[in-house]
Amino acid sequence: MSSSLILRSTIPKSLASRSILGVRQAGSVSYKYVPGGPIYKGTANDPTPFPPSSRTHGSYHWAFERLLAAGLVPMTAAAFVTSGSPYPIIDGLLGISLIIHSHIGFDALLVDYVHPRKFPIMGPTLTWTLRATTVAVMVGVYQFNTNDIGLTELIAKVWTA
Repeated sequence: MSSSLILRSTIPKSLASRSILGVRQAGSVSYKYVPGGPIYKGTANDPTPFPPSSRTHGSYHWAFERLLAAGLVPMTAAAFVTSGSPYPIIDGLLGISLIIHSHIGFDALLVDYVHPRKFPIMGPTLTWTLRATTVAVMVGVYQFNTNDIGLTELIAKVWTA
């Protein structure tokens, strides 16, 4: 009977919690109490840093994307109606618009699915690969427009084939 009283008393619990188990009580000063739990540094609890504000990545960016996508429809129709040789401006506008539209789409894909925070090596590598590919395609479209038939003539031939 006396052993059960000793086991049930609060003295062994307080001694065990202070010395043997090393459990901290709510009144201890090892960490500051924060409603909802402690905040650990260097983990998923850290806030996400906000990027600096930029006009090119805000609402202007979205409006530019929509205008570019909507502008491709009449440019493609104009390329179909006209012939390629007397309209080099339409060739240039159509080439640049298609390349920028494709670059924005692939860049959005990389930002959404291959973020550098999750993929620290593959994310930046693919981003720079996209940039290099975009420049190479711009050079190729320029060469095609100046030294060959051009995009508008190509579209006209494809539609009549």
